[in-house]
Amino acid sequence: MAAATIQAKKTLRAAILKLKRGLPDAQIALQSQQITSHILSSPFFQESKGVSCYLSIPGEVDTTSLVLSILRSGKKLFVPKVDSGKLHMVRIYGEEDFRTLRCGVWGIKEPGWEWENKTRESATDPESTGIDLILMPGVAFDRSFARIGYGKGYYDQFLQAYTEATKDRQPTGPILAALALKEQVLEAGKIPTEEHDRSMDMLVTSDGIISKSST
Repeated sequence: MAAATIQAKKTLRAAILKLKRGLPDAQIALQSQQITSHILSSPFFQESKGVSCYLSIPGEVDTTSLVLSILRSGKKLFVPKVDSGKLHMVRIYGEEDFRTLRCGVWGIKEPGWEWENKTRESATDPESTGIDLILMPGVAFDRSFARIGYGKGYYDQFLQAYTEATKDRQPTGPILAALALKEQVLEAGKIPTEEHDRSMDMLVTSDGIISKSST
């Protein structure tokens, strides 16, 4: 069963990636602007204090404007950093910091461990105030809130580690909001899942926000 699920994920991942490669840049840009607007006006964003947001690559929902808006809002921004095969969420301290990031693993921009000669705050640090909201990437999502990532398992591993590290001070965990182009969203039950897969709390598309509480 597990082998069949893994193969089904691979097949679906390849199909959606091929579909995305055919999308015009202008269409992705328009949807990204609409998604950014939905997030910034949402209560769950406005009430958050610490936000994790991925740094996009071509073909994904573009998060550049969103990242800058988070920084300008005064909220803490955490972005992904891969080190020794593990995903960490580390803090970005301002627009200058963001604009000087270099490409790391897979050609994705990511921070070093230090900024201005000080160790960056990591979301799993005991003294960190943590993350209320995680804006997540992915290859495909469905309306039962399942997600297919890029196949490395980085987010599943991070969420498990974060939950363990913050279970005493944040027992309910962060909100998981997937950012998705309309072409990435499938009907409910279309994505095969395994026991370790984390479902999303909501999907944010150019058409609006789909949440578990509204379905």
